[in-house]
Amino acid sequence: MLFCLAALAAQAQIWKPVEGPIATPWAEKVDPSAPLPEYPRPLMQRDAWVNLNGMWDYAVLPRDAAFTVPDGQILVPYCIESCLSGVGRKVTPEESLWYRRSFNVPKAWKGRRVLLHFGAVDWQADVWVNDIKVGTHTGGYTPFSFDVTDALTGGANTLTVRVWDGTDSGFQPRGKQQKEPEGIWYTAVTGIWQTVWMEPVASEHMASLRTTPDLENGSIRVKAEGVCRGIVEATLLADGRKIAVARAVAVQEAELKVPQAHLWSPEDPYLYDLEVSLTVDGKVVDRVRSYCAMREVGTARDAQGILRMTLNGKPIFMYGPLDQGWWPDGLYTAPTDEALAFDVQKTKDWGFNLIRKHVKVEPARWYYHCDRLGILVWQDMPSGDLHGPWESNRWFQGNEFERSAASEACYRKEWREIMDCLYSQPCIVVWVPFNEGWGQFKTAEITAWTKQHDPTRLVNSASGGNHFLRVGDILDLHNYPQPSMYLFDTRRVNVLGEYGGIGMPVEGHLWQPDRNWGYVKFTSPEEVTDEYVKYALQLKDMVARGFSAAVYTQTTDVEIEVNGLMTYDRKVDKVDIPRIREVNQQVINALK
Repeated sequence: MLFCLAALAAQAQIWKPVEGPIATPWAEKVDPSAPLPEYPRPLMQRDAWVNLNGMWDYAVLPRDAAFTVPDGQILVPYCIESCLSGVGRKVTPEESLWYRRSFNVPKAWKGRRVLLHFGAVDWQADVWVNDIKVGTHTGGYTPFSFDVTDALTGGANTLTVRVWDGTDSGFQPRGKQQKEPEGIWYTAVTGIWQTVWMEPVASEHMASLRTTPDLENGSIRVKAEGVCRGIVEATLLADGRKIAVARAVAVQEAELKVPQAHLWSPEDPYLYDLEVSLTVDGKVVDRVRSYCAMREVGTARDAQGILRMTLNGKPIFMYGPLDQGWWPDGLYTAPTDEALAFDVQKTKDWGFNLIRKHVKVEPARWYYHCDRLGILVWQDMPSGDLHGPWESNRWFQGNEFERSAASEACYRKEWREIMDCLYSQPCIVVWVPFNEGWGQFKTAEITAWTKQHDPTRLVNSASGGNHFLRVGDILDLHNYPQPSMYLFDTRRVNVLGEYGGIGMPVEGHLWQPDRNWGYVKFTSPEEVTDEYVKYALQLKDMVARGFSAAVYTQTTDVEIEVNGLMTYDRKVDKVDIPRIREVNQQVINALK
């Protein structure tokens, strides 16, 4: 199928999507002159900025070769393997992917520092401005920035990026990517896959904001990162009305008292507006807009003595789909922001209150949509390195995977960056360092380190195994297709981290019509819905016995997997939504 809008005929000479088997409805809404034009960082907004997405020159060359003549043009920020990139080409570990474009700095920015931002580049990025090296970053899932001011000229500037990605030939975190996709492993993603942009700042400016709600003391603490002098002033607003102001020296937290706090929950996802300024030597040098929420996650025993997860001090059953975050046209990148929000809203429509973001990290705007729509998120660390031994249905008795020093350092760097960049998102309630023994190592140590780095969330140390007694806050079981409670830990919260996988191929909406699979397969929405309801009612009976959360596989079909609640192209629902919503609410309410 060739998806190209007649309205984009003027741009067709320089860009058109590569022919692919299926596409989402939003593929036709991609504007190559301004793809993903939305402000990319909702938690920290400044007024002045320039989006650098669009058509760039590119070349795929031997790994150590220099970039001279481009192979053609690519639409950034869609990865080179995707249809929406306009290229649809694989890159091997023996090759590097080069990008180049020109840009101008607005004259109004004169006298200010200019920051160049990348939402995410998979995996190693070397960056030059006007052939001057401005920085290197490793890690495929987190944003990074360089101060490029000293490399700029007064007129047109040239931005060059070189990317190398070993995917499954290296030890770096890669999630479900594989050079030769098969089964549960999907098409590799190489290069820029989130928005590239720039903004002007003062020499003294805030790098990020760290907000921590404190329900016990009725306050929100705000820390401006990246500044070492000056006064930080934080202003909290409710529905446009100023309700609190607090000041602190730059290296301290400003504590905002929140009278009669309006708590955030999936049923009532209330967000406060936040304005933060930095004053140095009596002059305001930086000012940003943000938002925050009053919410708290924890654990407590119920009347039967079973340990439950709590939200704002009350028991809650967390229930939602395993969400892989893949797109047939953009792979890791949603075609539009509307598409990015669609999956979150759909999860709400199905009656869920949770998404488990599976071995992938999304752009900042996805978490913003979860924050504003009211979806709890379990955030996985993207898996990497080789698989270790996996024991799913008994307490761990074997050896963990032994990583090299370089592999361990890579894991720790990327996991720390992920936790740091997502810390202030209200939606995130659980960190998941490991899944099913995939590269799992030093479980007790990594769990303790994760908890120490962010004590405000629960840690699900080993989703599906290997299981360590007394490690982390959660014992997480996986079982396909039906729910099963085959282990129980009296000292931790017990959850069913994966189950389901009810498959149904839908003709005309398949990645590969002759290759598709699910854990169990049916032929009609009625059969799929009946089976889903049967499993959900089994799960409901297990809530009283001790389950405090469950994750159903999965939101959409992904490549040759056909076990989604909707098709990979998001065009067909494979279940009766009113019936699904009703039974999901029954499961969630079973704990109330």
